[in-house]
Amino acid sequence: MATIEQNPGELSAVDLVPTRSGHDSHEHETPTGLANTKLAMWLFLSSDCLFFGAFIATFLLYKDRSGQVGPTPKELFNIPFTSATSFILLMSSLTMVLALAAIQRGDLRRFRVWLLATALFGATFVGGQIFEFTEFTRHGLNVDTSVFGSSFYILTGLHGAHVIIGIVWLLSLWGLSMQNQLTSADAEKIEIAGLYWHFVDVVWIVIFTVIYLIPK
Repeated sequence: MATIEQNPGELSAVDLVPTRSGHDSHEHETPTGLANTKLAMWLFLSSDCLFFGAFIATFLLYKDRSGQVGPTPKELFNIPFTSATSFILLMSSLTMVLALAAIQRGDLRRFRVWLLATALFGATFVGGQIFEFTEFTRHGLNVDTSVFGSSFYILTGLHGAHVIIGIVWLLSLWGLSMQNQLTSADAEKIEIAGLYWHFVDVVWIVIFTVIYLIPK
């Protein structure tokens, strides 16, 4: 039987069929070039901006209304104390960046240290906020005392809840790392958690400025 010799310059039908090795790097990307999970986080943060913006606007609208009972912000606020806890929260953004850089280069030991430091800084901020709320309540400012009291506790309390969610998230990632279930290949998970954490820090800068620093 005669055999058909193939010209080295010609391609067979098998050669024209594309092969796949592993996962396509763009398999889980949107047309914007962002991964689906990262895009989802950006969309969530955008909606959260509107959420906090509405409460900040409400606070500004009602904080100076006449006829309100109870202590005033000038009588309650301890600016040095709140500035210190705010600085601690902002420093947690730095440790979050260091944690992401560490896992990207495969340094899991430093990643765990920086991630745990971020969670501890966040917990310190929340502890300071709880102390502040306790002091304000002791001086007569409750949620139902005045419109100022309601808007203040709701706005800062919602932010505190966001910080607590972030702490639980970071500790969960730290626990996975301790079980060797996180590697440098999972750096995107840390990046997404970092986006949330940085957002929480930026929102607090706005809240701190609006509530504590803008004069009445």
